[in-house]
Amino acid sequence: MSNPGFTLARDELLEKAMGYAYEGLGRALDTHIRNLRRKIEPDPENPRYIQTVYGIGYRLAGEAL
Repeated sequence: MSNPGFTLARDELLEKAMGYAYEGLGRALDTHIRNLRRKIEPDPENPRYIQTVYGIGYRLAGEAL
């Protein structure tokens, strides 16, 4: 959150959130992101705060902070 606009790769997020030993599916990350969006986004179908960077990962929008 201290670096709005910085994109984190999916693999980086999985390592930071679930630990290095995590061997589950990457789709678990998508589920967590979807759940977060349901809680914090005014319109989860058109996210403003947690943005998807296609082919790379996710980033927090600058106005979210």
